[in-house]
Amino acid sequence: MQDNYSAQDIQILKGLDAVRKRPGMYIGTTGPDGLHHLVYEIVDNSIDEALAGHCKKIQVSIEKGNKIQVKDDGRGIPVDIHPVEKVSALEVVLTKLHAGGKFDKNSYKVSGGLHGVGVSVVNALSTWCEVHVHKDGKIYYQKYNRGTPEKAVEVIGTTEERGSIVTFMADETIFETVNYSFDVLSQRLRELAFLNKGINISITDNRMPVPKVKEFQFDGGLKSFIEYLNKNKTAIHKEPIYFEAEKDRVGVEIAFEYNDGYSENIFTFVNNINTREGGTHLAGFKAALTRTLNDFLKKSKMAKKMDENLNGDDVREGITAVISVKVPDPQFEGQTKMKLGNSDVKGIVESLMNEHVTDYFELNPEVVEKIIEKTVMASKARSAARRARELTRRKSFLESSSLPGKLADCSEKDPSLCEVYIVEGDSAGGSAKQGRDRKFQAILPLWGKMMNVERTRFEKVLANDKLMPVISALGANAGKEFNLEKLRYHKVIIMADADVDGSHIRTLLLTFFFRYMTELVETGHVYIAMPPLYKVSVGKKVEYAYDDAERDRIISEFNVDESKINIQRYKGLGEMNPEQLWETTMNPESRNMMQVKLEDAIEADDIFTTLMGEQVEPRRKFIEDNALLVENLDI
Repeated sequence: MQDNYSAQDIQILKGLDAVRKRPGMYIGTTGPDGLHHLVYEIVDNSIDEALAGHCKKIQVSIEKGNKIQVKDDGRGIPVDIHPVEKVSALEVVLTKLHAGGKFDKNSYKVSGGLHGVGVSVVNALSTWCEVHVHKDGKIYYQKYNRGTPEKAVEVIGTTEERGSIVTFMADETIFETVNYSFDVLSQRLRELAFLNKGINISITDNRMPVPKVKEFQFDGGLKSFIEYLNKNKTAIHKEPIYFEAEKDRVGVEIAFEYNDGYSENIFTFVNNINTREGGTHLAGFKAALTRTLNDFLKKSKMAKKMDENLNGDDVREGITAVISVKVPDPQFEGQTKMKLGNSDVKGIVESLMNEHVTDYFELNPEVVEKIIEKTVMASKARSAARRARELTRRKSFLESSSLPGKLADCSEKDPSLCEVYIVEGDSAGGSAKQGRDRKFQAILPLWGKMMNVERTRFEKVLANDKLMPVISALGANAGKEFNLEKLRYHKVIIMADADVDGSHIRTLLLTFFFRYMTELVETGHVYIAMPPLYKVSVGKKVEYAYDDAERDRIISEFNVDESKINIQRYKGLGEMNPEQLWETTMNPESRNMMQVKLEDAIEADDIFTTLMGEQVEPRRKFIEDNALLVENLDI
């Protein structure tokens, strides 16, 4: 290392070089989330045109080779010569950071593309990018290689259409993968269609022999969104409560509806950006809802049953809500826009909520009575839950004496190096305990029938003798008090048999994690072990197969008379001895595991409600629709 440090050691990254040098600063990550973020940045520009009233149709397509094309019928990116840069405005927008129409309130009243870096960042992080602008009867064109234009903007034809077409190929030297998920992109486009009523948004996957197409258009806006979210739930009032209003240049649109379940599902958006971590708009909604329902409780016949006010948890039990605000100058935490920080927005949302929800309740007394009845029941249950939590708190999760008796813990104390296998059945648990690496692998056997948390309140979850060992072993509590920093193992691995009972156990555990330890799933700490279905051997040579196709491949590769091949079909984990279980399912060098990721919270909520909820008909339809997709089924 050199001793002198002078001016010549200072690097100046010009143009888009900074983006290519530190892509994570601009798109969060170079993993799959960052890759999909490229598409969102381009689509957000088209949505901004829609918000300004100039765009009705947006088309996204994934082409062969994972190229992306986004087409809209907006005004088209400006192409005239920029007064300062002396080149086409199209080139300025594509090659300069913080250049765009989002800073000029005459062009866009509100915008999701806050920093003006979207399209230029996409250009910088693409192997190539080309733009066609249909404007004023002409087709303007420019192509870029890793952010650098091949030549000046040129006119390549005439047109009767208008709008912009951006086509790009993400740079595989920057991203971990350039393989797009149709479902992940569809989820975001569906959100945008709900949030912008009347706009037609489509996505086509041309990578398949038969193109896959989804088209979204919801004239009901947020009311349609709520109806979609609650379609497999039983609402306690006839239609969503909805209002749209504006105050101090901030537009507020809110819809919510109560169902007979116990989960709280609130989705928040700022200028169409999904703010997954909430912010001041969510705080305003929560404060107003609690105050308004307490005001109506005092006038209700239920008041005499209460000796304290309803709290936030009470009034949000069983609620499904969507909060969408349009803010001229939003202050987000970072370019990924996960949380809104504008302090004035809290007061605006709170004020408008108080006004409009009060008016609605005054006109619909039967609705508010049903809601208050539900919230009072939730309050009574909360008191019982509080007593259960206090009992739980008296024992420290991190003390060895508080750990469940059947847990075989590991010796390593650094959670980032530890993993726990939650194993179905004592027999498999015994093999796992013997076969594991005791230094970093813990084993927690489960036995008996597990609770379906989709159909019960939290206080019963805390008292359940099948789930308490899981909560206790993980050490991070559950529900509102879940604390990821106290997690004792950074890999939580569900290991169950590859049969119907095993699938049921996995689904019950995943439902519990999704509802009461959501952050555990969101941060990628949950895994599913993939035990093999077959042991294929010839003499001393042994191979393991995880499905029928792999079994057949191994048999063909042995290249001997099939009568000499021994095939063992594992019906359960308990059939494996400790050495086999280690080698096939637990050894980090050779095991197969599937990481559980929460890519679409809305879709996940829908699936868990369908599979584990009270309504039978949606579950029957799901099974009928997906039965033919099942590859392995033991009966």
